[in-house]
Amino acid sequence: MFTITNKEKLADKVYLFEVNAPRIAKKAEPGQFVIVRQAENSERIPLTIADFDRKNNSITLVVLETGYSTSQMAKLTTGNSFLDIAGPLGHPSEIPSGETVLMVAGGLGIAPVFPIARKLKNAGNKVISIIGARNKDLLFWQDRMGKVSDELLVATDDGSLGHKGFVTDLVVDKIKNKNIDRVFAIGPGVMMNAVARVVPEEIELTVSLNALMVDGTGMCGGCRVSVGGETKFTCVDGPEFNGHKVDFEEFLMRHKIYKNEEEHICKLGKDLS
Repeated sequence: MFTITNKEKLADKVYLFEVNAPRIAKKAEPGQFVIVRQAENSERIPLTIADFDRKNNSITLVVLETGYSTSQMAKLTTGNSFLDIAGPLGHPSEIPSGETVLMVAGGLGIAPVFPIARKLKNAGNKVISIIGARNKDLLFWQDRMGKVSDELLVATDDGSLGHKGFVTDLVVDKIKNKNIDRVFAIGPGVMMNAVARVVPEEIELTVSLNALMVDGTGMCGGCRVSVGGETKFTCVDGPEFNGHKVDFEEFLMRHKIYKNEEEHICKLGKDLS
């Protein structure tokens, strides 16, 4: 059992869980993920490791309550446990040194971007971070991101905080006015696709596709994605890929493959509650 040692509400329907997981904390690196099951018959949920503390034997997970399974997770509190957590899975982020790196995070993507930005900063890179959401109530970790960034910019769709508009507006501006060596973009698929459209090919672009998973270990093939015309499995070949080569049209279509089933499970869960 993986005991929850701390739970916090970070934003509207966004929850932080610090979980006792000694073996995972010992091996975890930025960019990797875990597969979480709340109970015996629960759905397998892929979550990027938002933070880890090797001394305290803990990992931090950030969950957005979007459907039945995540709503059940949101009910857990300090002292409760997850049945099992498999990980760390996937390849760690590639961390350069001496570069100017633009970090772009949308919504829940702020959580996985944070440990990458921290390691980039510690490796001697200049880190410029852009975080965004639909409104200010969905933003979190501005303080954490500020501490690991040389510059932090905020965008909200409705203008309730920072720039009124999309993160891509700020991306375009920074690329024009800064010597950017590479870009990391993590968030909703439509956001990563939009970033890929505005980042020039000569600038290295990394995106994370961890949401497109079921099994998480390469067994089911549910996370297939086309990268540079080749079929890759997000879980074992990623979760990070060259954003210029990802077939986002296919990715976004596959992301909707279980939509009807998810809606049915949500309705069934409400009827039983």
